[in-house]
Amino acid sequence: MKKIFVAGHNGMVGRAIVKKLVKIQNVQVLTVEKDELNLLDQEKVKHFLSEHKPEEVYLAAAKVGGIQANNDYPTEFLYENLMIQNNVMFSAFESKIKKLLFLGSSCIYPKFSKQPIRESELLSGYLEPTNEPYAIAKIAGLKLCESLNRQYGESLGIDYRAVMPTNLYGEGDDYGNPDAAHVIPSLINKIYLSKIKNKDSVELWGTGTPKREFLFSDDLASACIFLMGISKEQFRKSVGYPSCHVNVGFGQDIEISELAKMICKVIGYNGEVKFDAKKPDGTPKKLLDSSVINALGSKPKVSLEDGLKIAYTSFLNEFANGKT
Repeated sequence: MKKIFVAGHNGMVGRAIVKKLVKIQNVQVLTVEKDELNLLDQEKVKHFLSEHKPEEVYLAAAKVGGIQANNDYPTEFLYENLMIQNNVMFSAFESKIKKLLFLGSSCIYPKFSKQPIRESELLSGYLEPTNEPYAIAKIAGLKLCESLNRQYGESLGIDYRAVMPTNLYGEGDDYGNPDAAHVIPSLINKIYLSKIKNKDSVELWGTGTPKREFLFSDDLASACIFLMGISKEQFRKSVGYPSCHVNVGFGQDIEISELAKMICKVIGYNGEVKFDAKKPDGTPKKLLDSSVINALGSKPKVSLEDGLKIAYTSFLNEFANGKT
């Protein structure tokens, strides 16, 4: 039976990966709670992986947040993500674990990348300032994967891969702080609060004109498991070795203002949507070119409209009770 460790299993992405892995025959999914294993503690991570020796690792653990959180806490976003990545990845290598999947982010690409963004756009320009520390951490993780492959891929059989997903949403998203959350959970939270408080309007950050691409978390989980199942030779040929990262997107973007209207419809809020143009917009447009993974045979299945309905139901079940 294959033992697979999912780091960050309580997060939205890790949760979706675990949900799919447990349905696969002859797979034992290994998880551990944060109070038992702090991934910032190098020695404990090394001991855990050395003791349990999983055959594969999915590195979905990270410190994440929206534009305000990235703006307010750049130190934590840089330091904690570097520590988590380095501890898990290098400890896996030292424990002779040959297969690992690192989850990055589309924010690794320059602010003004050619659209849609191909994997080759990496390091071709300046990053978006508001999330630069987080992006640098993710680039470092990707490059550690790449370096381990280059140095030990042949001699030790190391096969570490990385996925760069677009903006994500889904069940179990973080709705705790609407100002610090990612786009969709932040909008759901703010619009829902305006509805239950009978407010005539809701105010959102920015101008509403930036365009974003959104992928449902279950579709990303399917893509991750699919990529881990591809042979080393086929993966290298498709991504262009020594590169090891693959974009995973939905294939279509939408203006934030239009997204807000869709969420208002799902929630049943009829008030006015206002935008505070004094707040930052972030990157004006960020659409991934997902042709590599699509050509390999993996494509998303959940539409944005259907995904928003699922996400809103999850929000009501898990988070909304304490707000009413």
